[in-house]
Amino acid sequence: MVTGFAYIDIKQKARLTTKEIRSTRTSYGWGEVTEVRRDLGVFVDTGIPNKEIVVSLDVLPEMKELWPKKGDKLYIRLDVDKKDRIWGLPAEPEVFQKMASPAYNNMQNQHWPAIVYRLKLTGTFVYLPENNMLGFIHPSERYAEPRLGQVLDARVIGFREVDRTLNLSLKPRSFEMLENDAQMIVTYLEANGGFMTLNDKSSPEEIKATFGISKGQFKKALGGLMKAKRIKQDATGTELIG
Repeated sequence: MVTGFAYIDIKQKARLTTKEIRSTRTSYGWGEVTEVRRDLGVFVDTGIPNKEIVVSLDVLPEMKELWPKKGDKLYIRLDVDKKDRIWGLPAEPEVFQKMASPAYNNMQNQHWPAIVYRLKLTGTFVYLPENNMLGFIHPSERYAEPRLGQVLDARVIGFREVDRTLNLSLKPRSFEMLENDAQMIVTYLEANGGFMTLNDKSSPEEIKATFGISKGQFKKALGGLMKAKRIKQDATGTELIG
């Protein structure tokens, strides 16, 4: 007798595979997002031959800009509805909490890949696959909100004593900030036609809202870019040169 995983493939043909499946109805496994359909959800490759699993829009973030993109990672199990259709269900936070190990000492300023598994107003919750640990990114430690399933390069800035969850940052250390702030401004200018209405006279609130940095950091970055003849300023704003 042959045992395996039975399913309907993408050509609507009945299949049975003896290949080990990463995600089942009773166990979670990692899959890679292969396609996004705004009217349906995201398609995930979990290792089933000629079959991709749909994670429904019903279990994805309400804000579609926070949906996973192609290449992102999701930790899912399978579910079968009344019409025998297979769906993927992302793991709840409790699943990660049960399988993760506590952070250890001497990890300060280390960089680790981190996969986003939960989005909250309080911050971003991530899983570190290389050392099976959990982490948290406060909104003040990122420039923009990461999307579900996104793989980040996160830096350790501490850990919570109560559960030894890592505190992480997506920002560089202070002595690296000038170079990175300047590059961020150049990238923003390039994405906006080479011009922005902000300059060194702009309010701290406007600067913070756009770049997530202080006015002092902004002015230092502008000064470096002007010295390098990368930008020019006037009363209307800042323009990229060349």
